[in-house]
Amino acid sequence: MAITASELRQNVYRLLDQVLESGVPLEIERNGRILRIVPAEGPSKLDRLVPHPGSIVGDPEDLVHVDWSHEWHP
Repeated sequence: MAITASELRQNVYRLLDQVLESGVPLEIERNGRILRIVPAEGPSKLDRLVPHPGSIVGDPEDLVHVDWSHEWHP
């Protein structure tokens, strides 16, 4: 969805910050044509990670000492 140049003027800093945070281009309609404001670099893939607290049930140290020798066959 494109916004008008007037909407851009009223909220320029908020909209620019939104583009930088989300990485989603902003489209502006001007005289029947579309302009885009796009960040030079996309957001980091690591920034999109969502924390999942409590996803490991038990002691994480137990995972280090798991014996997989009975599953592995050369």
